[in-house]
Amino acid sequence: MELTKAIYERRSIRKYKDAEITENEIMELIKAGQMAPSWKNSQTARFYVALSKEARAKIVDCLPDFNKERASTASCVIVTAIKKGVSGYSSSGAPATHLGHGFECFDNGLAVQNICLKAYDMGYGSLIMGLYDEKMVRDVFEIPTELEVCALVAIGKADIAPNTPLRNDTNEVLVIK
Repeated sequence: MELTKAIYERRSIRKYKDAEITENEIMELIKAGQMAPSWKNSQTARFYVALSKEARAKIVDCLPDFNKERASTASCVIVTAIKKGVSGYSSSGAPATHLGHGFECFDNGLAVQNICLKAYDMGYGSLIMGLYDEKMVRDVFEIPTELEVCALVAIGKADIAPNTPLRNDTNEVLVIK
């Protein structure tokens, strides 16, 4: 994969073809997520994958209606979570940055970005979703309370080719001194 091409061409996919993804391909995606940088190499990211038809149906049921339709045809849905109180915290357990709990989510976002770029490289599309019934998601995978569920990522073969959304002009978002 040529990284610049992936950065510019990867899009959120909201409709998928009926296609399977293998457990080996899922392992590749998760390994890519694991390679993301993390606070002091804390590696707090954890991943739960709804691959079977039954598990996907249960996870899709945790989504709001507009995302249920979008994710229902995905080949799998990855639930991302992080160990709480590690990334962005000092050894005493106090937040080490002004972001407090927010830095943990930053690390998760890096892992999710790697997964999405790897999916693109493998010929899959992805959709990152932040709205879901957290209790239902936890129940499906029996996710322990020491983990924070951060996002769900649908993965599958794209059945649409979305246009590139408009971006702000770089001069509007950049300050160089």
